[in-house]
Amino acid sequence: MDKTDFRKKCIEKLKRYNQVNHYKIDKIVLNLLDKEIKKRQVKVLMLYIPLKIEININPLIKKLRKEKKTLLVPFMEGESFSLVKYRLPVNIKKFGVKEPNYSNKYNKQIDLAIVPIIGTDNTLRRVGFGKGFYDRFFEHNRDKINTVLFIGRKYCVSKSMITNSYDVRGDFYITSKKFFLKKN
Repeated sequence: MDKTDFRKKCIEKLKRYNQVNHYKIDKIVLNLLDKEIKKRQVKVLMLYIPLKIEININPLIKKLRKEKKTLLVPFMEGESFSLVKYRLPVNIKKFGVKEPNYSNKYNKQIDLAIVPIIGTDNTLRRVGFGKGFYDRFFEHNRDKINTVLFIGRKYCVSKSMITNSYDVRGDFYITSKKFFLKKN
């Protein structure tokens, strides 16, 4: 199976989940994320504003804002994105992606990047929606990010290597039922 077929298979699995399961699964993953953030004493986080198929991290964003953490989210720029501080209001842009109004780019060190994924393979490289935005961003910014944490609603891992060397590599992957660490 190639990456395109694997992506389709994983998306189909995600679409079969019903809304009740989404809430329950998201809550489990958010609790795991919160524990990881506290354990690592994270102060600066790269997050995302979720699409319907992704873990809804909005409750976590609200909690972290109250804790005065620095929260950064993607701001689309052509074929990639830059990071800007999360602030309200958010607007719906291309591909249904929500983002805040443009503000200064953030170019300092990031403690933890929380990245949504559709699936991965045994190299822990990201399979996303196939547009390459995260790949292009990480190509130029990986050295500024201490840890990359993938999250997903459904554990979807290919036994064979299907990703490319340019695909974003995570340090670990969390779903509601599995925890997958990067193999060195």
